[in-house]
Amino acid sequence: MTHSCSRRKFLGAMGATAAGMILARPFSLLADAAPVGRVAVGACHAYGPGVTPTLANMFDQLGGVEKLVGGKTVAIKLNLTGVSYDRLGHLRQEDTYWVHPDVVGSTIRLMAKAGARRVRLLESPMGTAEPLEEFMLASGWEPRDFENLGTKVEFENTNYLGYGKKYTRFMVPGNALMYRGYDLNHSYEDCDVYVSLAKLKEHFTAGVTLSMKNCFGSTPCTIYGDGSPVDEPGLVPKGGRGPFHDGNREPAKSAPQMINPNGSKDPGYRVPRVVADLVAARPVHLAIIDGIETISGGEGPWIPNCKPVKPGLLVAGTNCVNTDAVAMALMGFDPMADRGKAPFETSDNTLALAEGLGVGSRDLNRIEVAGTPIARGRFNFRSA
Repeated sequence: MTHSCSRRKFLGAMGATAAGMILARPFSLLADAAPVGRVAVGACHAYGPGVTPTLANMFDQLGGVEKLVGGKTVAIKLNLTGVSYDRLGHLRQEDTYWVHPDVVGSTIRLMAKAGARRVRLLESPMGTAEPLEEFMLASGWEPRDFENLGTKVEFENTNYLGYGKKYTRFMVPGNALMYRGYDLNHSYEDCDVYVSLAKLKEHFTAGVTLSMKNCFGSTPCTIYGDGSPVDEPGLVPKGGRGPFHDGNREPAKSAPQMINPNGSKDPGYRVPRVVADLVAARPVHLAIIDGIETISGGEGPWIPNCKPVKPGLLVAGTNCVNTDAVAMALMGFDPMADRGKAPFETSDNTLALAEGLGVGSRDLNRIEVAGTPIARGRFNFRSA
């Protein structure tokens, strides 16, 4: 959830100095050892009844999801960034910069068919502690549409404590980059399987926002918001995630503090490192990216020159770095790109950082792609 942070960065950080921020490639030993898994790509040119069979075929290409979700609780982190009234012209959010309810519903239906005991939909709506169902209703969604798909479905606004009594701390294994640990809503612990259900988009601060950057929105603004209390978490989320973007303050003292309080304040340095930390600390078991209809030029309508595009793609994989690498290639970008090269003109490469933490490989030569080949599915976002 980066609505106000991205807008603030666009207005105020155009002159930020990037000197000294160039990201060195991870040690080749670490990169060579980073996990790889199969990534499935499906051509799907419209929302509606064609989404479920396309996703079902992709899950089969990944080896099936029965062993992953059978008898288990599945938490699905949605991408509903911004606020309920932000639109690109007259277009609905789900047709531009939100994951589409048809993709959400199809995922739930297939999880239920595979034997999932319960599915919990998670998101941190910008600056609000209202129930997630209310946020959906205000946005024109009908939450009840998700409740009769074959398994129990729950909703949780993870921007604060929600239905839990305390936050759960997830520590970053190995050499954390920005914080040694992150305090998250209980739902990120109270699940057996964690799914990141993202949109295929560029991002003004981080270059791209895919299955990994989607996890940035798992962090509660009651702790990491500009308006969170100094000592303890707030009761109501306030402001964007300034501590992550600008390092303008520490999170509430109840949470781990910055490893280097005097480090860079450049959002293009900080945000990718927070994201890499998060996916190392709270691993993603299944990454799904909705690229049927989306936008180019940024993550939401608050970024100037965004426009609707229709790549007609779905991407899924069991490793979030592998999945994002294939998604980047489908967008016409090189996942091996360093800072200064598209789409990382002003940011470090999140995939490289996560690869360095051992999360997964971004090397397309090591990743097996099933379904639609990259060359056939490629949709160049910069020339669309």
